[in-house]
Amino acid sequence: MPGADGTILITGARAPVALHLARLVHGAGRRVILADTPARPIAAASKACARYHRLPPPRFEPQAYAEAVEALTRAEGVKLVIPTCEEVFHLTLAWADRTMPAKLFAPDIRLLAQVHNKHSFIRLVEQLGLAVPETTLLNSRDDLEPVRGHSRDLVFKPVWSRFASHVLLRPTPDFLDAIAPSPAMPWVAQRFVEGEEISAYAVAREGRLKGLALYRSPYRAGKGAGIFFERVEDEAARDLVERIVAGTTWTGQISFDLIREPGGRVLPLECNPRAVSGLHFFRDPARFAVAVLGDGPEVRPDVTAPQTVRLAMWIYGLPVALRSGGLARFRNAMREGQELLDWPGDSAPVRAQWPALAEIAGMAWRERISPQAASTRDIEWNGPDE
Repeated sequence: MPGADGTILITGARAPVALHLARLVHGAGRRVILADTPARPIAAASKACARYHRLPPPRFEPQAYAEAVEALTRAEGVKLVIPTCEEVFHLTLAWADRTMPAKLFAPDIRLLAQVHNKHSFIRLVEQLGLAVPETTLLNSRDDLEPVRGHSRDLVFKPVWSRFASHVLLRPTPDFLDAIAPSPAMPWVAQRFVEGEEISAYAVAREGRLKGLALYRSPYRAGKGAGIFFERVEDEAARDLVERIVAGTTWTGQISFDLIREPGGRVLPLECNPRAVSGLHFFRDPARFAVAVLGDGPEVRPDVTAPQTVRLAMWIYGLPVALRSGGLARFRNAMREGQELLDWPGDSAPVRAQWPALAEIAGMAWRERISPQAASTRDIEWNGPDE
């Protein structure tokens, strides 16, 4: 954004998108520092990182986290803070509670919470005059009864969740006995929509789209996070994203799960107000920085090859291919896919995957949770009542 010509702090250094964003910003001539909770995040190994700062876990120590971020921004002369993961919620709260010396590239907590909530997001899009799938809020077990009879036509998911965790896809009625919606932990029942899934990564300023990448993820880590990404073009999806960004006067990064019906209509399913893997389709630092940090025109993706994390493909993609008989398709994907962690002259982050993975595995073992849950446990934001 205009005036953001000093040091830039990128948070969420554990994520490949934070690494990629640091490389883009550094490649445009800006000084970049990174911060996060883990001891050995992959982005800290990059040449794009002038310094890495370890922070308290914001979910469990919000006050200490806010104090540490304020001290860091003052000490490093930070002019702009760019969140990449769910720490964006904790940062926005910190900015609301104190006078920070840097700008935060994100909207206020009210809007963040509204789009992160899987029910209020659909209502917001509906208010903007856009088509949405029928979505019902579930605040109690009693709310399940009206939808139980047609549960096979629905998708059930917690209002506050990520990585498709806990999703029940077209369950039989008896499966609903396993969930217990409440005002503190509500769920939604959303009409199952047949069609092609499309993911969208966007970055915007004051309601103007500054960058957009549309893609699909044929390989995933379990039911949720993609690990192989193919670009797509879809004018209806682009129009939908543009209208949501404009209608909310959005500033920051924002991502969507969309679905394209056989007739061509694109519907929104849910929103993640943070960076996602579509960012990897931008590799021109100068054009990206001029668009996102300056007043330049919208930057278009400049990468056409599929993007992937090869380590994740071996861990998650290969077992699925072996079980489903899709080994030939897997081999073809591995040939065509470009390692998204690769960057000219900056090979250390590829090697840094191993200690970063070991740190997550250790957390998962100690907390008796999945590695995927461990990867976000300390930064998750599950609503104002958590």
